Amino acid sequence: MSKYEINIATHHKINLSNTKDLKKLKQNCDAFESEILKFYLKDALKKEDSLFPTSAGEKIYQSMYQDELAKNLSGGFGYSKLLFNYLKDKI
Repeated sequence: MSKYEINIATHHKINLSNTKDLKKLKQNCDAFESEILKFYLKDALKKEDSLFPTSAGEKIYQSMYQDELAKNLSGGFGYSKLLFNYLKDKI
């Protein structure tokens, strides 16, 4: 289980009238969207070139770049908004 996965059963205890809880739920939804985007970016930015093989340092840098790109893009694709609205209404 990823640290960003949301367990709906435990979120039933949150009082959504409190803005602190809404902010926490929004942050978790954005983090979940970031994980989804990381998955897509990993395949989209895959670089396979037999002429110039990648080094270990380049792989680490590429992974860090994908992580930061996913974090910066999260919240703008609509997954987090959809999930936030769904959980806000269900709780």
